[in-house]
Amino acid sequence: MRALIQRVKQASVVVDGQTIGECATGLLILICAMQGDTTAEADQLVGKIAKLRIFKDDDGKMNKSILDINGSALVVSQFTLAADIWRGNRPGFSYAAAPADGEKLYEYFSQQIAAQGIATQRGKFGADMAVSLVNDGPVTIWLDTSEK
Repeated sequence: MRALIQRVKQASVVVDGQTIGECATGLLILICAMQGDTTAEADQLVGKIAKLRIFKDDDGKMNKSILDINGSALVVSQFTLAADIWRGNRPGFSYAAAPADGEKLYEYFSQQIAAQGIATQRGKFGADMAVSLVNDGPVTIWLDTSEK
């Protein structure tokens, strides 16, 4: 699985003119299931993201996790993280999981983030979404379970 996480002051996702998910201080998590991914990869990302110390402590150092600051998360499916751009100029997405598998893993991942005690909202799988955010830092980190 691949994730792009952004430390945010706020983030929201709009579908058909309606805000369907938002978070305050915390993380915007863009997530993509790749071919062959299972719940094991989702669990690995959940564990890493929940404990990743990328929030400032009292001395201004990145030393606190989203759990430590009682932050919230907005989880958005993002199949374009699977883009293969090396065979021409139009991205290919053949490495992404099939839509049914991707949706199942997206839902599982979102539920597991919430199970960590993180207030979690999400986008809508497969929808055309408008995502807004105020990146804090900016801090943006790429995670890929195949690159451990």
